[in-house]
Amino acid sequence: MDIGTIHRREYELDVNRMEGLSKGKRVGKDVGAGETVEVIVAQAPGRIHFLGEHGDPDAGLYLSAAIDRCIKVAVSPRKDSSIRFYAPDLSERKRTTLASLKYKREDRWANYIKVAMHLFIEMGFPVKGLNFTVTGNIPQNIGLASSSAIEVASAVALRGLLKAKVNDTGLARKLSDAHSLYFESPPSIADYLVSLLARNDQFLMIDEADLSVKKIKSPFSKCKFIITDTRVPRIGVETELMTRREDLGSALEMLSQGRRGASIRDFAAMDLMESMGNFPEKIRRRSLHVVQEIQRVSDAADLLRRADLTGFSKLVFHSHESLRDLYEISCPEIDWMVKRAQETPGVFGSRMAGHGFGGCTYAIMKNEAVDEYRQRLDDYERIFGFNLVTHEVKLATGSRVI
Repeated sequence: MDIGTIHRREYELDVNRMEGLSKGKRVGKDVGAGETVEVIVAQAPGRIHFLGEHGDPDAGLYLSAAIDRCIKVAVSPRKDSSIRFYAPDLSERKRTTLASLKYKREDRWANYIKVAMHLFIEMGFPVKGLNFTVTGNIPQNIGLASSSAIEVASAVALRGLLKAKVNDTGLARKLSDAHSLYFESPPSIADYLVSLLARNDQFLMIDEADLSVKKIKSPFSKCKFIITDTRVPRIGVETELMTRREDLGSALEMLSQGRRGASIRDFAAMDLMESMGNFPEKIRRRSLHVVQEIQRVSDAADLLRRADLTGFSKLVFHSHESLRDLYEISCPEIDWMVKRAQETPGVFGSRMAGHGFGGCTYAIMKNEAVDEYRQRLDDYERIFGFNLVTHEVKLATGSRVI
């Protein structure tokens, strides 16, 4: 059953009650008295940051792509000021009103829809009561941006419903601002740009400094992209990541000598080497990873354009080694899986994806390498005690009204 049908059935009783219709009347296109209930459905994809995910926190440079796993959101107007949320995958319903539209911890996934609503309210659109239904197939909590996809799908659906004239880059900016307000922490605007601007079989080189996006045709059209979920419990990740961001802030302050507007991208590895005596070792390692990762993104884009698959593979493996040894956010389970991929003939790179300390890896490989890669993972559960899950994905297009 498609999400539009699910949405109409979920809110049929509300519509009947509001309209005073007798039981059994049609809901959807013809709701009595010639009135139309408009339902807009939009979808937004998950994504992989192949490189750059743990780069400069103030001016990141990413090599990313959308994947063919998505979130779908249906929205329709109500006669009152009530806001209703329904997630059939979870069998959960949430509700609020326009007067109390704010972050609530117990609303969980519905908070991401509120972010999109807040965006259009701030733009001055006459937002009234709304019904939302959300469903999707993006694997959860492993770093594939399922929460950002909810925000984008909701925003794209509302843009269609309200007939708002805002382009994709402007929408990404406004979503970023609204998310920061609701969750009191800045998101990666690159997540929104991937979700909105991605195209089939293309990588995106995204520069957060100026929000530029360069599309690169994938040379892996005959290869498989395998995401492997470690199933490792991720505890205290935000605290660890905050510590690393603080280390980077300290490094930037020492490198820039207090110069305003500077970012780590303004400096090269040589600057770090020359300042090594003034840096605590931990801060030097963190900073060296970021500086080198920025260069890896630029180099990877060039390698992809030249279809140098071997060069790209080496660079991706080096990136994971840097995450492991310099930024120190990997874990034994992730390292073991990347090592198995590296030992498999026909694999063009594998690396940790997501926030780290668990989560997942991605691996790019020839079709004929898939079976051997899976066989090399057979001992994982015996060694680590977790039952891993693999997902085969393709590079996909961005969000749209469907």
